[in-house]
Amino acid sequence: MNGWTSFEEHFPLLAQSLKHAAHTGRLSHSHLIVTSNPDLRLSFPPLLACLAACTAPLEDGAPCCECETCRMILNGLYPDLFTLAPTSKSRQIQIGKDADEPDTLRSFEAAFHLGSVTESGWKIGIIHDADTMTESAQNAFLKTLEEPSQKCLFILVTGRAGGLLPTIRSRCQLIQLTDNHCVYDTELFAPVSTILLDYTLHGKNDFAVAERCAGELIDVLDTLSDVAEETVNKKWESRLKDAENLESAGVKLLEKRIAGEVSCEYRRLREHFISYVHAWFAQLAILASGTAKDMLPNPEVMDAWFNKEENAKLRPRDVFHMLTEAEELVRSLRTNVNDELALRAFMLNTAFH
Repeated sequence: MNGWTSFEEHFPLLAQSLKHAAHTGRLSHSHLIVTSNPDLRLSFPPLLACLAACTAPLEDGAPCCECETCRMILNGLYPDLFTLAPTSKSRQIQIGKDADEPDTLRSFEAAFHLGSVTESGWKIGIIHDADTMTESAQNAFLKTLEEPSQKCLFILVTGRAGGLLPTIRSRCQLIQLTDNHCVYDTELFAPVSTILLDYTLHGKNDFAVAERCAGELIDVLDTLSDVAEETVNKKWESRLKDAENLESAGVKLLEKRIAGEVSCEYRRLREHFISYVHAWFAQLAILASGTAKDMLPNPEVMDAWFNKEENAKLRPRDVFHMLTEAEELVRSLRTNVNDELALRAFMLNTAFH
């Protein structure tokens, strides 16, 4: 089963609409993909690119995912595929001084001023976490969206459409991928469950426990950048080896794409971390309301709780206060608030109330 087939199974009506648009030559030149699922934000843009650029589409307009163009896009080797993602410490996409400043909107736009070198003729630009573009960068990008070159496809991806200017949103075809189920890496985030269990059982009115647990959560969050780099480097290892014979410009292009993907993978893991912390307290609140274990939406998050030796009974009032603070933590961590400060404030606010 290829990626498009899997997408079509999960979103049949949307897939049908997109196939019809591609088949009739009415596919928009700019799309805004909005989804809270960080995995879909990484996996769907290449499929949409294949839909536009496939050189051997199926009868219904679906991409074959087997032609050379599709394979290059899906493997990240398509020479006219350009990506932009927040790589700076500020986690923002800047406008940039000129086209020579890497990882900026100016350098991204400059790639579309030249002709295509591919069989399909398509030039494709993907902006990950598009809501992190500064206002000046978004305003500068408007002209490109309004007057795109022939056979250019722009794909903006975000989990927070409200962070984009209305003028940007209005110039893109909106694609909403609603997914109500979140799959967590329980092995990666098992330490989070252990920390939250310790805190939930012993942190009330105890500054030392709250401070220790906050520090441990911060340590877990700090490791995610290394995990992201290791994951992406492993994914690209064989491709870099195959690219040893490329000219230096080709190698630099691959390295730039890898750096951008590392940034996106880190943001994906960070968002899963945020969601996992919230899910812990959400499941706890559901249990406190009298719901059975087998009715939980994500029971795997609570394995540490179910395996505990202590038979602790928490007051629903305390649990729902924790959930309220967890929701505030989510809002804080999705802005530019310092991660360490937000986590320490969360622990203290829930421990002392």
